[in-house]
Amino acid sequence: MKSKVIVDELTMKRAITRITYEIIERNKQLDNVVLVGIKTRGVYLARRIQERLEQLESLHLAVGELDTKPFRDDMRVEEDTTSMPVDITGKDIILVDDVLYTGRTIRAAIDNLVSLGRPGRVSLAVLVDRGHRELPIRADYVGKNIPTSKTEEIVVEVVEVDGQDRISIVDPE
Repeated sequence: MKSKVIVDELTMKRAITRITYEIIERNKQLDNVVLVGIKTRGVYLARRIQERLEQLESLHLAVGELDTKPFRDDMRVEEDTTSMPVDITGKDIILVDDVLYTGRTIRAAIDNLVSLGRPGRVSLAVLVDRGHRELPIRADYVGKNIPTSKTEEIVVEVVEVDGQDRISIVDPE
């Protein structure tokens, strides 16, 4: 198994900052935005975007934590550990995840969201888009486009969970 670091800490920070600027530019009413991180690493990325928004716009946005497991079609999990600090009805939701691949996690996330309320709009921010979609889903905000083969895996590490910030590509062959 070969592993290669393709994004270091500084480049990852820049990608998150770029996503933050795009969110500012595309959302006229930032005070109506709720950042919703998809567990696990998406939550930490959403918090980093929240911190940058606070630095740049002096605006503190709510951050929710979305558990997709109970809504997935490939596993059976009863417990939903979703935590949403505000009512999302009518809000502009920005789902945040680390990697966009087949789109199935995002479908499950949207299913969970609509079980909580009726958002005014839902958009998607991802740190990495690696292609190979199985569902008609695309990201509105992308940190890095990293084309991969189906056998390769993208591994996103965040300091809060893994002790370091970096993105690697792993080839099992």
